[in-house]
Amino acid sequence: MTLATGNVLPIALGLQRFLGTSGPIVAENGGLVCWPEHGTAVVERRADRAVALRAWRAVQAAGIPARRLFTDRWRETEVALEPTVSLASVRRAVRGIPVTVESTGYAIHLLERGAGKLPSLVRALSRIGLTPADCVILGDGDNDVAMLRAAGFSVSFPTGSPRAQNAARLVTRQSYSAGFEEGLKASGLLA
Repeated sequence: MTLATGNVLPIALGLQRFLGTSGPIVAENGGLVCWPEHGTAVVERRADRAVALRAWRAVQAAGIPARRLFTDRWRETEVALEPTVSLASVRRAVRGIPVTVESTGYAIHLLERGAGKLPSLVRALSRIGLTPADCVILGDGDNDVAMLRAAGFSVSFPTGSPRAQNAARLVTRQSYSAGFEEGLKASGLLA
């Protein structure tokens, strides 16, 4: 199992250990890829945080009252903002900076353009001889849309963004852990 998350790598590693899995991890919306190799974790940075920090300074200079997430202190490749400001205003403030601005519902992420969950998932899966078309992918945010479209079987949830729901082959009836289980059963991975 591979985890792909907008969260920071320390949280993703903790979740991976809790679940008892050992596959590659995509963290920070694709800014980082981590995989096990010879008993150690190898981390590949796929985005330059300097670009995200430049965008953050532009948001501040525009007078937007944005605040960085508590977990931003552990981010290595992006900047994540509390979702308390207009996404459109953030996008206007960073115009001309090569950065992608995405809302996950939990945060507004500033990540160097060209990085993202799908390209990093492709990189992570290549380490184990797979492609997204070989996978069941579950996602709930706009940042998951490209992965959901590339999946062999894709699942979103009633709490997911409209774009994620539209990209998924299945939108579960249940939410949260019950929806996760429902999606895995529908995919055939769980009996």
